This record gives sequence, C-alpha cells and structure tokens, in this order.
Amino acid sequence: MALIDIRSLTFEYPGSLEPIFHDLDLQLDTDWKLGFIGRNGYGKTTFLKLLMDEYSYQGTITKPLPMTYFPFSISNYNVMTLDLLETLQADFELWRLQREMNLLEVGEETLYRSFSTLSGGEQTKILLALLFAEEERFLLIDEPTNHLDTHGREVVAKYLESKKGFILVSHDREFINSIVDHILTIEKSKVVLQRGTYDTWEQNKNLEDQYELEQNQKLRKELRRLKQSAREKAVWSDKVEAAKTGSGPVDRGYIGHMSAKMAKRSKAINKRYKETVDEKEKLLKNIETIDKLQMNVLNHHAKQYVNAEDFTIAYGSGHVFEPIQFVVEKGDCLVFKGGNGSGKTSIIKAILGKDVPWQGRLAIAKGITISYVPQKFHSVNGNINDFVDEEQLDKTKFFTMLIKLGFTRNQFEIPIENFSMGQKKKIFLAKSICEEAHLFVWDEPLNYIDVISRIQIENMILEYSPTMILVEHDRRFIDKVATDIIELSK
Repeated sequence: MALIDIRSLTFEYPGSLEPIFHDLDLQLDTDWKLGFIGRNGYGKTTFLKLLMDEYSYQGTITKPLPMTYFPFSISNYNVMTLDLLETLQADFELWRLQREMNLLEVGEETLYRSFSTLSGGEQTKILLALLFAEEERFLLIDEPTNHLDTHGREVVAKYLESKKGFILVSHDREFINSIVDHILTIEKSKVVLQRGTYDTWEQNKNLEDQYELEQNQKLRKELRRLKQSAREKAVWSDKVEAAKTGSGPVDRGYIGHMSAKMAKRSKAINKRYKETVDEKEKLLKNIETIDKLQMNVLNHHAKQYVNAEDFTIAYGSGHVFEPIQFVVEKGDCLVFKGGNGSGKTSIIKAILGKDVPWQGRLAIAKGITISYVPQKFHSVNGNINDFVDEEQLDKTKFFTMLIKLGFTRNQFEIPIENFSMGQKKKIFLAKSICEEAHLFVWDEPLNYIDVISRIQIENMILEYSPTMILVEHDRRFIDKVATDIIELSK
C-alpha cells in the first residue's frame, strides 16, 4: 500500500475572493478506485491539476508514483492515430496497447486511420487504452463519458471496474457506482472522503443532511424563544426603571437594584442568542441543499405536439436508421437512444425545421413554441450579465436559476470563457428552463453537468411534467423521467 499524502494544501486563483482549498489534509491509497464528485466549478479538475503540479500551491503533496492525466492535450487531430499516441506517450509497448484496445472493443485497424475520422467514443476508448498501457502510474481520469454512447459507457465501466489505482471524475451515477470503492466529494466548505460506492455516499449524505436540517429546526425554535425572552426582559426592565419616579428613597433603590439585575439577565440572554446564531450559521454552511427548479410550461390546444410516421434520416439512397414512428403528446417525455452516429441529433434538427435530409411524415402542431438546448453550444464572449442582455432574458429569474444550480453572485462578473464546461452548459440549460415553451427539446443536456444538478433537473421534470424530446445516455435519469424510449437501429 502506497499513500498520496496531502498536507495543509491551500490554493486560490489570482484575483479570486476565496480559496478553492484551504489547509486541506488528505491521504489517498494508490490502489483505490476513487470516485470524485461535486458541483461544477467547485474545484475537481483544479485538484487533479494540483496533483499534476500544474499550479503553484501552499502546503505539500507527496506522491509515491508518477501520475498521468486524462484527457490528454491534443493539438493536431489530423494525423494517423498510432503516430498521435506516440507523441502523447512515447514509451508504451504496442502489444500492451493492443491488449487494452481489445478489452475496450476497439479494432486494431483504428490505429492506422486519421484520429480526426474516429467517432468521439472511439477516440475516448483508444486514449483510455493508452492510459492503461503503462504500468506503475496513478491515473487521473477526468469525465471520460462525455462522448460515449450507452453501449460505450457500459464497455468502459466494465473495463475500469477491472482496474485499480485511479481517481475518476464522473457525473454519471450509474457509471461511477459500478466502478469505484471510495468516494471523494467537494462540498460547500469541506472535502469528504468515504469508503463505498456512489449509492453508499448518497445514502450517507441524505442521512447527514436530514440530521443537520433537524438540528437547524431545533435551533430556529431556540432562537425564537431566546429572542422573545430577551425582548420581554428588556421591556420589564424599562417599565421598572420608569416606576422609580415617585417612589420613596428605599423603594427606588430596591427597584433600581431589580432593574439592573434584570438588565444583566437580559444581556446574558442576548449573548446566548448571538452564540446560538453563530452555531446555526456554522451548522448550515456544510449543507449542500438541493433547491427546487421552476419551469415555465405553456399549454397548447393540440392533442399531438409531434407526429412522425415511417420517418428516417436519409442521405442519398441510404437510411441512417430503420424508419420509425412516434407521437409526442402533452406531458410526454420521449427519449432517443442509440450509438454514436445513429442519427439522434439529426432527428432533433428535423423537428426544429433545420436543413437535414429526411423521409416519411413529420408533423409539428401549429403555433408550438420550442425551447432548445443543443449538444454543442457556441462560444460566448463576455460575462453572464452580457449574456443576459444579448439573449434578452429576465435577469432576476435567470440569476435565481443559476444560483440554484450552484453559481455564486461573484461569478456573474467572470468571463464565461473561464468557466468549466459544466458551468457553460448550465448557462444554456438555465436559459431554456426560464423560457416559456410548449415543447422542450434537449440534445444530451447532462453532458458535463454535476450530480446535484442532475437530481435537481430530474425532480423538476417529475414535478412539472413538461412535454419533452431528449437525447440522453444517463441511465438513471432516463429511467426516472422518460415516458417513451426509442432505440435507433441501423
């Protein structure tokens, strides 16, 4: 057993108002399969970069093994895959790489194709094979599922479950739950390490939050009682002081003594009140609340919002998938599933009226307002205030939504280009959630989105029952929200 030993780690970005980590002590076993979770922007990737010595920090990090970070930094995709791998990690042995590729169900012929021609899933799996082709390393794997379809996630999950010695950042609960034996989580003001799976962590977290919330309710009652008691004693003291006028010398002395005694008692109660307030604030700061999200769902007179018959995407004489039929009515949540390149996004584009070749019948109810979240979002300049002005959004509503999704008000002035991918995705999700629409069309909305926010979005959909068409690979999410699922087949 070898340990990564972290002592008094403190780090903050230049110009930030508070540190990302402060005086952190932590020990991690290099044999663990460690899952790493937390809100977008809380510092997961930063922590991995600190382990890689990419940032300067205060404190010490003792590492018994060299470390490798995934994803690799790639500057040129237009080269043969094998040549690219040799530039990324020159000393791997080809037979080891081929062994790992076989376990990941990637054919050897992909090594001799241009890397740019491979699907996102193929690229991910080949780079993971390279990652594990070398031994005696501790691996830092940052969100490997973002370009994997459902089958690809199952393959990679089975592969990683057979390995050890890594930190895995992932927001896919089913994926991470099937792999890890420890969970590290970044919360509002602490870092928590636990033995077990994601499900174990979630159960413990719910119990802990419930206990702290119950304690908070007790404190609120105590605060109200103390406040009322302090007020009553202050009023009594004032009345007694006023009663001294007109009393005899002895009476005035006695009454003054009692008034002073009561004032002293009132002061003591006020002190206890302040101490209780401080205790309450200390208790609350570690609770990672899951705030409710509100949607603006419009009703439409049509029974059927979308109706498709013998529908397929067709390029020339070939079909991307076998013709399908589907109907989307009010309150339905239709999910399209399929491998990379199976035509899911093309269906979305056809529904939106974009220029894609399709055959069959596709009818959209007249007057339908659609709110759309794309799989790939355009780059945005400026800060969140600029985004609000450009998109003509309700600033109060939009800011409230972002705060519920884990943003702080200080971040509204930060250039959006400095945000994590998850934070950028949340901006577009929040925009859609705030929009008034009959139909919400979201293409892989959970890519890069943290666990807490996924739970919030799930709960929102279950509460408001919006009419939705989704492309998504998160199995737990689909199981909870989908009313219909269509699996595309070639």
